[in-house]
Amino acid sequence: MDELTLLADADARGLRYLEGNATRRVFPSDEAIAALDALDERLPAHGLPAEQTLELLDRIGSPATTASNGPRYFGFVIGAALPAAAAVERLMLAWDQCASTFDNSPVSATVERVAGRWVLDALDLPRESAVGFGTSATACTLGALASARRALLARQGWDFDRQGLIGAPEIKVVVSELVHITVKKALRILGFGLDRIVYAPVDAQGRVDPARLPLLDERTILCLQAGEVNTGAFDPFAQIIPRARQAGAWVHVDGAFGLWARASSLVALTAGIEEADSWTTDAHKWLNTPYDCAMVICRNAQALAEAMNSDAAYMSASADAQKNLTLEFSRRARGIPVWAALRTLGRAGVAELVERHHACAQWIGRALARLGFEVLNPVVLNQVLFRCATDEQTLALRGAVQASGETWFGGTTWQGRPALRISVSSWRTQVEDVQALVQLLARLRETKEEG
Repeated sequence: MDELTLLADADARGLRYLEGNATRRVFPSDEAIAALDALDERLPAHGLPAEQTLELLDRIGSPATTASNGPRYFGFVIGAALPAAAAVERLMLAWDQCASTFDNSPVSATVERVAGRWVLDALDLPRESAVGFGTSATACTLGALASARRALLARQGWDFDRQGLIGAPEIKVVVSELVHITVKKALRILGFGLDRIVYAPVDAQGRVDPARLPLLDERTILCLQAGEVNTGAFDPFAQIIPRARQAGAWVHVDGAFGLWARASSLVALTAGIEEADSWTTDAHKWLNTPYDCAMVICRNAQALAEAMNSDAAYMSASADAQKNLTLEFSRRARGIPVWAALRTLGRAGVAELVERHHACAQWIGRALARLGFEVLNPVVLNQVLFRCATDEQTLALRGAVQASGETWFGGTTWQGRPALRISVSSWRTQVEDVQALVQLLARLRETKEEG
């Protein structure tokens, strides 16, 4: 089979997969998972036909996918692939560009520069900021925190690039008690030491309490949250960030999904966030680009460009080249799907997406409360946190939901007890999907109680 025929076959298989989105099990059956053993082959001594490889992956792999690209997945804040973003990804595969510099890919550099400007516009963040398109919030947080430490040390007269960390003034990190694991991972990788992190106390909804904020100074990195992963709560930025700036601290905001509230009528949730020094957010969450696509945004463009610089004698570039703003030297143009999503949605479309999901989540919360579930959070964004009357019932309901194949969401631990977490973030999710979700929960709970 020639190249073009093979690619056409792949496109046809992908289209058939998308056509089944509405009826596919949201989590694969036991039989589909067991069938994955067919992929556990020995490395072939001689190459096998490409069309057979594609057929095998489709026949065995497609039934074993989680339908997170469908309308009834409410698990992690994953979103789904907008048609425009998915389409440009297909074109990008044909281009196969190394999008590190203008010299490598003029089109990638140009489109990503526009996409970065549009992101700042949509989120109403300082227009002088640098925007790096990376793989994930974890990778982008690494870039932001590395830039923060380097900048704070420079203010102390310490050249981090040449002198390293041995003998350097200590940089303190203050984070929320409920800081996301990706921020902790980044801090651990950067060598801050988990035992040396200072934790800021939070209120009942997981927001940092300004009255109990630890001492900040010019050697402090303060990490705040826009959208706590369980409750969706926002730290009180307007109360905290001015104090941090007065102390000379660097403020970083983890806004993996919550930062997109700024692009909607829910902007008040983020009041004061624009005064931070750096932010991270995921496009593959609420902007609904394909995985993996995230952003690091840094008010001081030079600080990010210098910290992430990877110029070499054989490949130097401008400060705003993406290889000088992200961890990746060889990289794909992750900003192009962002450009496609923003161009297709427009300002009004992004707002509609966020607001529709917020309305759906609020409807779910009210419906669950009427059914007698304990809803644990005021639904401020897209997260619904709830539990049953007993821990045993909560765990049993989670198992029944996941086994049903009709939807999927996961569990968590909230204030020491099991809880269930529903996230609304797919562009495909409509009112009828959340209604079906609530009907399923009512039916499964009734079945469990009768049993």
